[in-house]
Amino acid sequence: MPKQIHPKVVAEMLEQNQKVFLLDVREAWEYQFCHLPNATWIPLGELPSRIEEVTPEADATIVVYCHHGIRSLSGAAILEANGFPLAYSMAGGIEAWSRLVDPNVPRYQ
Repeated sequence: MPKQIHPKVVAEMLEQNQKVFLLDVREAWEYQFCHLPNATWIPLGELPSRIEEVTPEADATIVVYCHHGIRSLSGAAILEANGFPLAYSMAGGIEAWSRLVDPNVPRYQ
């Protein structure tokens, strides 16, 4: 089972300038509607064939996110299986980020 990380922990890591690689695995329309700054966007269905685009700094935490944190679990599992031990799924997804960290991030259904 992939590891999960709470949105508030991710926010704290970013505020402290820790090495974080954000990976958005949602569909194009979702990414266009809203996304986190500096996130890399690779739809979940394309992740296995585009794994070489996941280029975190050494020792960076990879935070995979989607809408509610379901697809990101699969994304983190794919990354772990491909040699990325520091991959985490953001619990609750960008929805939780908007509710708990930054209400300026638009919410959608």
